[in-house]
Amino acid sequence: MSKIICLFLFLFCFSISNAQNSDIDLLEKINLNRNTNIEPLMKGVTNSTFAISIGTPVIIYAVGLIEKDSTTKKKAVFVGETLAASAFITLVLKNSIKRDRPYVTYPEIDNVTNESSYSFPSGHTSAAFATATSLSMAYPKWYVIAPSFLWAGAVGYSRMYLGVHYPTDVLAGAIVGSGSAFLCYKLNKWINKKRAPHQKKLWE
Repeated sequence: MSKIICLFLFLFCFSISNAQNSDIDLLEKINLNRNTNIEPLMKGVTNSTFAISIGTPVIIYAVGLIEKDSTTKKKAVFVGETLAASAFITLVLKNSIKRDRPYVTYPEIDNVTNESSYSFPSGHTSAAFATATSLSMAYPKWYVIAPSFLWAGAVGYSRMYLGVHYPTDVLAGAIVGSGSAFLCYKLNKWINKKRAPHQKKLWE
């Protein structure tokens, strides 16, 4: 039995080690072989994250106020709730896992900027995908969905390009952001159903 346990622990550690190696290998390919001509663009994409994520529900709510449209205001609140939920989950995970930034563990990574928080998951990616997913759910039109996720994907890529996140940080951030949107949607739908049993959709 002890031999089986030792074998299991060995295989587990080996798989974790391989995953870590794949993570840093992919990051090195993105970061060390990057096209420096688009560096200002990547910085701009990263810096746009919180302005767009916070500004989106604010603008939608303002439109709802001007037009006196309660449905539009509900959509704005939903987008805002999703952003808040993703930020909370991200903060909890960061301070629970406490993963160092890749440029701290691997000095060869050329980080264009420094970050003070922990690495896992990517907060920028989480916020971007929370905004993109909730906005796409509130306005399920191709001309909303396509640019929203194109921007969110660019944010995730920019974090690796700038050398401040591992690919798994970005993947986890995307899952947290999108998952927060679905969680908030289901929660709102459940609450609205309790208040109005015959209500079919969140926005109606």
